[in-house]
Amino acid sequence: MEITELTPAERRVWEAFPRGEGVDFREGPDEDASAGDAWGPERTVRADVLAALLLSGPTETGQVAELNVRGARITGKLNLKYAVVDHPIRLRGCRFERKPQLFGARLRALVLNDSALPGLTASTVTVDIDLRLSCCRITGPVRLAGARISGGLFLRRAVIGTPGTGEAPPGENPEAAEEPPLQINHADIGTDIIAMELTVHGQIRMNGTTVGGQINLDRARLDAPGGIALHAETLSVGTDLRCNRLEADGMFNLTGARIPGQLILSRARLANPGGVALRASSCAVGEFWLRLCPPIDGIVNLRRSQLDMVYAEPGVWPPVVRTEGLTYRVLHPHLPAEERLPLLEREETGYLPYAYEQLAAAYRTVGDEAGARTVQLAKLRRHRRTLPRHTRLWGLLQDGTVGYGFRPLRAAGWLLLLVLTGWVAYGLHHPRPLKPGEAPDFNPLFYTIDLLLPIIGFGQEEAFAPAGWYQWLSYLLIVTGWILATTTAAGVSRSLRRQ
Repeated sequence: MEITELTPAERRVWEAFPRGEGVDFREGPDEDASAGDAWGPERTVRADVLAALLLSGPTETGQVAELNVRGARITGKLNLKYAVVDHPIRLRGCRFERKPQLFGARLRALVLNDSALPGLTASTVTVDIDLRLSCCRITGPVRLAGARISGGLFLRRAVIGTPGTGEAPPGENPEAAEEPPLQINHADIGTDIIAMELTVHGQIRMNGTTVGGQINLDRARLDAPGGIALHAETLSVGTDLRCNRLEADGMFNLTGARIPGQLILSRARLANPGGVALRASSCAVGEFWLRLCPPIDGIVNLRRSQLDMVYAEPGVWPPVVRTEGLTYRVLHPHLPAEERLPLLEREETGYLPYAYEQLAAAYRTVGDEAGARTVQLAKLRRHRRTLPRHTRLWGLLQDGTVGYGFRPLRAAGWLLLLVLTGWVAYGLHHPRPLKPGEAPDFNPLFYTIDLLLPIIGFGQEEAFAPAGWYQWLSYLLIVTGWILATTTAAGVSRSLRRQ
């Protein structure tokens, strides 16, 4: 392109490029690039001119060339498909008439902060430093699938898509949604993805993406009602996934993700009425935070996930959960077991013995043996409800007498009550001796103990024979003693096996 063909605005950009100087067309620092269609020729630059500068523009010895423009209206398509650009690109606060085409390009750095674009096609792009789209207004899809960014991806306060984008048709599978507005799937980000206060009208797709540092979605808004708000299966994060105060309408899908640090959803609002709101199955996460969240509106799926620590108040869980195969080490905040047990009743598949064992193990990890025993007792009671009616009697006896071995003092209480009953009854009416003159002196206390404890003998039971209802009382004491002894032995044996 000849220099003589340039407009005055383009000449300013052309002459500033070799020295890396900035060209600012703005009338004020607070201009909105979304209104750039009304900007006149004095601040209009053709995309072909910018492409020519980046690919074969003039340079000066001892100077670092750079495209640095603010507040321009860029007409035509900026086509750098498969191009190798050695100069940084900084087009801030600009209005793009057509979506830039950067497919397969190799760039040093790309900064489009505060700009307005109809979309961005940059699949498989390679960026040596950073890609910055902070505060952009992008109405069409942003395609970054397969991108390789050595530095970070910045999307702070950007707005991507238009309302209704990415919503699943009524009654259709969420996968039937339109093209996702933000596609970062199978990308490789060297450091961080910073997307605080990001708004996406539709789905963020990050399947198979690897991020060397953290992903920050604090206060982000993902709007995909009835669809998938975040599709991040097999996502791999170097440190943390931060989603403080995030709002997601649609499924938040992290199936198979690897997050060695923290997955933080504190104060986040997750909603997908009638469907799965949070799907984090087969994940490996260091710390999983659901602190101070409103109740999740939709099913939570944590099947087969491995979590080191879970911070969640009982009120955050929805009526239906899927936790088969879920493992965790510690639960916070530390609460009485009675407040954690209702969650196990919400399991979609019904009674899961392993879920009770896992919860009991978590209480043992922090040294709360009483809480662990409460969970084990709840497990046996829940199991009893799954048995046929005619097989529940023995369980009821064990529960009522010794709490399946987890309430041994209950047996002592029953024994004391029965001893007192027999002591008073036989103290008021002595049974007759079987062999008068040879029988020892009658002692109502030890006679009652003789009846109750089958393995102890004081010589009272064989020497005296009660009559009438006292005889029936003796039968009751003998039978009750055997039941107490048997259930106590069974409960203690079960408890020892768990130790």
